[in-house]
Amino acid sequence: MKKPELLAPAGNLEKCKMALFYGADAVYLGGKKYGLRAYADNFTEEEMKEAVSFAHSMGKKIFVTMNIFAHNVDLKEIEKDILAYEALGIDAVIVSDLGIFSLVRKTAPNLAIHVSTQANTVNYASASMWYELGAKRVILGRELSLPEIKEIREKTPKGLELEVFVHGAMCMSYSGRCLLSNYMTGRDANGGECAQPCRWKYHIVEDMRMNEPITVEETDRGTFFMNSKDLCMIEHIPELMELGIDSFKIEGRMKSFYYSSIVVNTYRQAMDAYFSDPKNYKEDPRWLSELKTVSHRQYSTGFFFDRAKDGQIYESAAYIKTHEFAGLVLEYDAEKKLAKIEQRNKIALGEEIEVVGKGDFLVKMKVEGLYDEKGQEISSTPHPQMIYYLKSEAPLPKNGFLRKKISEAEG
Repeated sequence: MKKPELLAPAGNLEKCKMALFYGADAVYLGGKKYGLRAYADNFTEEEMKEAVSFAHSMGKKIFVTMNIFAHNVDLKEIEKDILAYEALGIDAVIVSDLGIFSLVRKTAPNLAIHVSTQANTVNYASASMWYELGAKRVILGRELSLPEIKEIREKTPKGLELEVFVHGAMCMSYSGRCLLSNYMTGRDANGGECAQPCRWKYHIVEDMRMNEPITVEETDRGTFFMNSKDLCMIEHIPELMELGIDSFKIEGRMKSFYYSSIVVNTYRQAMDAYFSDPKNYKEDPRWLSELKTVSHRQYSTGFFFDRAKDGQIYESAAYIKTHEFAGLVLEYDAEKKLAKIEQRNKIALGEEIEVVGKGDFLVKMKVEGLYDEKGQEISSTPHPQMIYYLKSEAPLPKNGFLRKKISEAEG
């Protein structure tokens, strides 16, 4: 059995480093051009250089997105940028456009190319064709079922790597190809500027009564025709691992580093547990519980099993959020029993919090002591990203997350 790579998203350098720390084998990120997440922070050349150095020092990889559908204007400096990526030591570029594909092959023939899910590869003939053109990997379309993926693996060259999405947001499009945003807002979804109109609330307007929009109500909040559930395959690790796929991909370059770290950490545990002992593998119920602590929409298995299964949410476009990320552990002084914390959200004396870390680390505690950098006791943490100290009898791990519960139920 092949052990798949766990591939994580990174919208900036902090997210990149945290995803690698929490167990990702590789990270995909975007530069300031050519990627489909124009509103992520994205990476300068210097930040890419640092990301590559950090990843390679851990024996891990960095992939860069170049998966826009390019217009003529997008090609003006592309050969220079391709050479820059190669010089930085990027492990592969992710491409969907045939023109960009050909320019990478011509300009940097030794630079590996991964074919983006935007290329809509949903059969073995297409996957094999990309391999013959020089692709190292094909990222399969999210419209595929498990049997279809299995057949593609069986009927494609052994040297071709295959990658599938296992977790993250879905959208009402074909492998990400959507024109709603272009028509309704002038923002090109296939150029990285999607406004997500599929999440909006819609009304019907009758031609003779244009000033009387009619709300189509599934609930008293309306109906959201195209609002997709999120993909979550944590309960189906054995089926995924037995496919012979090379890489399991997590979506979410626009999400927080808390989100990507928790998701990566969870899939890392599940994948390692199955690979080490498939016969005695037992799903840990905490894995799904952990994935429900990050901001998400209702979970589904997408197209993996039943195409007819409801994958849409008709009641609301809101995210489900049961926990709030409150702070990051920078270090722990065992002698003083104090953890140095970088604040991300307010906590106060007497509050119940959780600290979650790499692997299965989880500590529940009551906040019994808070101190500022001068050692003065404080009752709460009012300022964004201030440094403070938290009293903790339990040793807290570096890069552990403080969080607090904000609601009891999902949905």
